[in-house]
Amino acid sequence: MNLQLDEQGRLKHLLTTEGLPRSLLERLLDRAEPYARAAEAGFKKDPLLVGKTVVNLFFENSTRTRTTFELAATRLSADVVNLQVAASSTAKGETLLDTLKTLEAMQADLFVIRHEASGAAHFFAEHAAPGVAILNAGDGRHAHPTQALLDAFTIRRHKHKFEGLSVAIVGDIVHSRVARSNIHALRSLGCTDLRVVGPPPLIPAGIVELGVSVEHDLMRGLDGVDVIILLRLQKERMVGAFLPSLGEFHRDYGLTRERLARLKPEVLVMHPGPINRGVEIEGEVAYGPQSLIIEQVRNGVAVRMSVMAEILANTQ
Repeated sequence: MNLQLDEQGRLKHLLTTEGLPRSLLERLLDRAEPYARAAEAGFKKDPLLVGKTVVNLFFENSTRTRTTFELAATRLSADVVNLQVAASSTAKGETLLDTLKTLEAMQADLFVIRHEASGAAHFFAEHAAPGVAILNAGDGRHAHPTQALLDAFTIRRHKHKFEGLSVAIVGDIVHSRVARSNIHALRSLGCTDLRVVGPPPLIPAGIVELGVSVEHDLMRGLDGVDVIILLRLQKERMVGAFLPSLGEFHRDYGLTRERLARLKPEVLVMHPGPINRGVEIEGEVAYGPQSLIIEQVRNGVAVRMSVMAEILANTQ
């Protein structure tokens, strides 16, 4: 049985987009839409989760993800606790399981967890008490499901469909949990032309088995695409000489104004952030008219509200 779903097929935890049915993904996107529209109209508060407690448990540094999760929970009227892990008992040798059980004793309802180890969110979900939900905010190289959902939400708001779209994911694929989560989500939602583009050392072996094509030449990989999802080089995860230099990566794979001008005029540019200016993207492109990077951050709040509402509504 899928650890993420209960006996009725409802969302219990969100750990990965892999294996989630299209109907559930679409329901989460649909549920995010009124939250996004309400925020655009200046209405930001919903009483749905009054009395619920959400704990942000971040073992890795984060700005956008942690802040948007905090905003999402607050706008749903939940009580929010941000645990500073470096200053917590884990720094004194407390195990992950001890930390979870201690916080459960404080009657937390949902844990938003980011951890450097792949599989950490599954570990927490396997050991969580009944009625306690786990939401994966990124685990190692494995998964970042809410990023994939907000990317899909952003694409749907502009393109209105997934069938027939061509999407290229460019850059450091091998270290990217965002790439994997996007591939699973977009495939489930009906996108059949998914491409990964990057230098051979940054393309994981066997990725074609996920239903994508591989291209090592940037402009061939971007030919005819509707959406470009750029990824930052995760230098902190690299061991050994993956690349000759950042300058050479920008020369071969950086999205510049000149390269963008050679593509379809309606192509959209996305990036999960943080961006490396002058490496994977030129600054003028990052904030140009075809860029959705700021919109992705804004949509992240609505999508994370949707996920929390979906999960915690099942525990009322």
